[in-house]
Amino acid sequence: METVILVIHVLIAIALVSLILMQQGKGAEMGAAFGSGASSTVFGSQGSASFMTRGTAALATAFFLTSLALAYFSIQARSVEKGTGSVLERVDTGAPVVQDMPSIPMGAPASSDVPAPN
Repeated sequence: METVILVIHVLIAIALVSLILMQQGKGAEMGAAFGSGASSTVFGSQGSASFMTRGTAALATAFFLTSLALAYFSIQARSVEKGTGSVLERVDTGAPVVQDMPSIPMGAPASSDVPAPN
């Protein structure tokens, strides 16, 4: 299942990039707004969304959903791998405590190189 979603994710990414690159930018008509007077605004009035704009929105939504699905499958695979089901159970609590470490008595300098305070 994860492989199928990954293939769909890659195909959506390629289609999304292609569709975005095919669209004409709003700045392309700026020269017409200043020279010919055909438009009353600098960037023109868009009105309703075109097919390309709606297609881009649909592909972006599908890309987002496949990203979430892949993240979910990744978390599930790690929990099966570790043998736990909860993310909070997998958090490392720290380094192991070593009981046989030598300690320095309070007030004693750690080294003879340390000068005494004035």
